[in-house]
Amino acid sequence: MVRPNNQLPDNLPQLQNLIKRDPESYSDEFHTQYEHFLSLLEIFALNPGEENKSLDEIVMFIAQVAQCYPQVCQQFPKHLTDLLRSSATVLDPAMRNSFVKALILLRNKNLVPALDILELFFQLLRCQDKNLRTFLQTHIVTDIKNMNAKHKDMKLNSSLQNFMYGMLKDANPKAAKMSVDIMIELYKKNIWNDAKTVNVIASVGCFSNITKVLVTSLKFFLGHDDEDEAGSDSDSEEEVDLKGALMANRVNKKTKKRQKQLQQIKKQAVKAQKKKKNAPAFNFSGIHLIHNPQGMAEGLFKQLQSSNERFEVKLMHLDVISRLIGIHELFLFGFYPYITRFLQPHQRQVTRILQFAAQASHELIPGDVIEPILKTIANNFITERNSSDVMAIGLNATREICMRCPLAMGEDLLQDLAMYKTYKEKSVMMAARSLITLYREQLPAMLHKKDRGRQTEAQAERKVRAYGEKDVKDTVVGAEVLLKDSKTIDIGSDDDDTDSNDGEWVTVTHSDNEDRCQEQASDSEEEEEDDDDEEEDDDDEDDDEEAEAEESDEGVASDCEESTRKEKKENAKSSKAEIKLLDQKEAAQELALTRIFTDEDFKRINAANLKKTVTSARKRPLEQDRAEFVKLNSIEMIYKKRKHDKESRLETVQAGRQDRERFGWKDGRVNENCSKTNREKRKTKNFGMLRHKARSKVKKSFRDKQLAMRKHLLHQKKMK
Repeated sequence: MVRPNNQLPDNLPQLQNLIKRDPESYSDEFHTQYEHFLSLLEIFALNPGEENKSLDEIVMFIAQVAQCYPQVCQQFPKHLTDLLRSSATVLDPAMRNSFVKALILLRNKNLVPALDILELFFQLLRCQDKNLRTFLQTHIVTDIKNMNAKHKDMKLNSSLQNFMYGMLKDANPKAAKMSVDIMIELYKKNIWNDAKTVNVIASVGCFSNITKVLVTSLKFFLGHDDEDEAGSDSDSEEEVDLKGALMANRVNKKTKKRQKQLQQIKKQAVKAQKKKKNAPAFNFSGIHLIHNPQGMAEGLFKQLQSSNERFEVKLMHLDVISRLIGIHELFLFGFYPYITRFLQPHQRQVTRILQFAAQASHELIPGDVIEPILKTIANNFITERNSSDVMAIGLNATREICMRCPLAMGEDLLQDLAMYKTYKEKSVMMAARSLITLYREQLPAMLHKKDRGRQTEAQAERKVRAYGEKDVKDTVVGAEVLLKDSKTIDIGSDDDDTDSNDGEWVTVTHSDNEDRCQEQASDSEEEEEDDDDEEEDDDDEDDDEEAEAEESDEGVASDCEESTRKEKKENAKSSKAEIKLLDQKEAAQELALTRIFTDEDFKRINAANLKKTVTSARKRPLEQDRAEFVKLNSIEMIYKKRKHDKESRLETVQAGRQDRERFGWKDGRVNENCSKTNREKRKTKNFGMLRHKARSKVKKSFRDKQLAMRKHLLHQKKMK
């Protein structure tokens, strides 16, 4: 190969290009440059705080062509990593960035082990260089994501997580904060979404002495499932405005560049539409994956009591503790007296504190523990000395607490709060009625008889549970509706045929009427036999008397037979109804065990269960489902009178104009039919006729004034 006639040692970009094309021919030149690098590195190590552009250029050159000479460059990454480890904080920022970029190039070419390079980069987070820290964070997240793209490398992930465990305890606040940010971002990207990551943040981050790390960790546990989408890559993508692009293309000049951009936007819109049709995938909230929620709640509560942090940080503590108690059904009895101190209408963020009180309530908490909170809310909020909004918020908070712990409410307090159903302010009235509606479903016996309402079928079937009792279902609730169409099990048909019992044995007993009829028939037969034996000479009696006796005996027999037949039919019906009521649940349970329900079956079951919750008076079901988290809007939701729509406002305006003098500008004319002035006529003229008048009102320039004055003077001169 003919070498170009130039100075290759001084032209590193050209030498780099030639080496990539033919490494063997330029091996000597590369060895020369590598030896030059070693000498420059020794000189730079004596004074690492100064910038060395020659070393910067040669480091990037070797990193670009290192894959061509792997044996020669075997120690090249070690030289850079040793220098960064020993003097990372005192290095010149430009040289430090150069070494980091060179190591990233080597990592992308698989010339450096991932664990070594990532551990080094985590240590570099201690540097006082914000741009470097941001760059390293992006690279760490991207590199770990690429390594786990095809399959998760459990060994590497475990090693990095153990290293991160130590980084969170680092004394440098910026390094610890960046480390927890990286762990949370990897969790949101569905890479490190296991329990180990969550528990590292819970055990170290939430109890850190560094406020920023503490706040970031608490915010992580305050996230919801619907906020932590697995496809977080779509967050950076902006929504495609296809309609606006089409309109811009229609108006603007048609060029090749604009046509190409329009095609790209169309492709992005199609891609976004396909992505919307895919089923969404969600992460679990981190709070569900904690191994020791009781210990974490107790530790956070102890930290809260002894901390001097800002009020916003204390609110985060209260929020996390309340969610832990509510989701995992924990016992932390000291939390409730602590939160009671803040339940005052003038307290800052009091609605959020009421929300925390509701979140910390569950059915396993004894009612005596939560009852002081309800009494405090009733005394401080639900009193007529407060405004209607404060009263409504107090009633809403009481409803949310009782929805999760209905046994906490006392009967006397409930009946007192129920009396606000006729309060003059509608917001208070509706909040009180929502509380009554809740207890109609949960514990109707605690309400006044007039407040219990009409009982629904679902309320009749519901069993009042004692403290700690669980309602365990042994079958699919509402599966009885499928028994009518079932071919395998058919119980209780409504046919009147007494011979068909649908495969069930029915024990039929003789009634008293039937026995009495049978006794009468047997007595009559015995009497006839006695008469025949004793008096055989009585055959000469009149035929009329014998006929009357026979008719009377036949009448008694027919009446007995008819009554017996009716009673048999009634007994058969009643026995079938009893069998239907007793065996319906067992039949539904057997049906659920022997048959796979389809979507249509579940739709019918849901419709039947929904039908049980309504009555003829109430046409819609009650929506009192307990959510996992208490929404702030459920407490702050206050009824306000809606604004009138346009039609109702016009009606009000028209009604106000009746019996009133004509409104508007009044002129001084005595006769309304006489002529008007030019000023009045101008209001009804077309704008085109008044355009010249409008122009005169525009402020004139000095030149226009000169011309107008000259024209006026010439006109005056001609008139003379």
